[in-house]
Amino acid sequence: MADSKMAVSQWSPDFVQELLPAAQKTALLYNLSYLCLAKFPNLERLIRSRAVETQLLFGSSASTMVKCILTSNNLVESLFPMLVAAVEKNKPTLAVKFLAKAAVWIKDIITDVDRIVVKYDLHNRDVASTTSDVIKEKQDTDKKITEQNKELEEIQKTLDDLKSLLKKTTAEIEETEKKISSKSQEIQEFARSISKKKRGFGIFAAIVPFIGLIVKSIYNAIKDPKHLAHLNALEADLNRFIAEKTVLKQKQWQIQLQLIDLQMKATKASFDLKSIPDPIHLNDVQESLTKIQAILIQLKNFWENVAQMLDYLEKKTFVGEDLVEELADLKEEFLQTIKTAKEAWSCFGEGCKRASVIFKLQTKDAYRFLEVNPSSLSKEEWQKKYESVKKQLENIDPPQGVTPSVRPAIR
Repeated sequence: MADSKMAVSQWSPDFVQELLPAAQKTALLYNLSYLCLAKFPNLERLIRSRAVETQLLFGSSASTMVKCILTSNNLVESLFPMLVAAVEKNKPTLAVKFLAKAAVWIKDIITDVDRIVVKYDLHNRDVASTTSDVIKEKQDTDKKITEQNKELEEIQKTLDDLKSLLKKTTAEIEETEKKISSKSQEIQEFARSISKKKRGFGIFAAIVPFIGLIVKSIYNAIKDPKHLAHLNALEADLNRFIAEKTVLKQKQWQIQLQLIDLQMKATKASFDLKSIPDPIHLNDVQESLTKIQAILIQLKNFWENVAQMLDYLEKKTFVGEDLVEELADLKEEFLQTIKTAKEAWSCFGEGCKRASVIFKLQTKDAYRFLEVNPSSLSKEEWQKKYESVKKQLENIDPPQGVTPSVRPAIR
């Protein structure tokens, strides 16, 4: 098989590790924005409107994840058993028909996810517009203020320092992610070079689009000690980069928590000056929404890659000479591949289930703060609400650095 033309998807079933904190953070930051803009009715209404729109968008996202769950189940419970039956009966043309059915399922998901991604883009623009509205009203109000509180100036200086540190840490994370991607590609290319000597491996790569399992299977194909040592070295480098990313992510999260705390102190100082606080939390809301949108874009790309690989398998393998002529020799290996594929896709389906639950819970419970008008809160009640939201933010687990496979590390 010309498996050099095949692309292994860099999607991980553990994507919910990134989704959960982003979704939780979105609601809590809306809550902070709502509290910060107490006593400004027009701005309160704007925040409430955007938060409700986010609720509805999360509801649509949950429905999309359900489609992913159903399709994963269909692959495990319908497609793979049909492929097994077709191979056992030496009927490759029948397998082609089954693959065509899977292509229809996946095309429907791609369309649905694409629609949701567009909605996130439009919604994020609306949030940005709301941020601009808050800034404009703040500027109009601040014209009446002639001097700044000394405490506010000191806080602002510290905020500037923390923002610089956060920017530097974020750049270090991006650089580490590039190293992880580059090393993953290097491992994939090495694995592909080894796989050319192993018959039928292209079938495995097409049906199990998770690099971790592919690399694991390559170990069974390596006979040369030098090749084994080289792959071990590549894995060690990759795991080191992943560990570095985890440390940087945790550092980034701690800086973000310090920023949120200082921003709230600045807000309280602004209250004393009767000034509208900066809409800093709305900017953070946009970042969280963008993170969720990026995860959904990755999901769409993943399904597009799977569709491409299944199409390749349908056109180049089952109807070509590869499997037709060697079906008897490859049958056992193919059946074992189907077994592994079922396990991998079951894992993916479980990840989608967790994502669906996350969206549903956010839709149902996370926005109940909208039921209380922040303008009606006393100073003590406002402080209590703030401390509660702050505590919840601190308890959010930052996303960990995970390898683009089906497990936290290759070995």
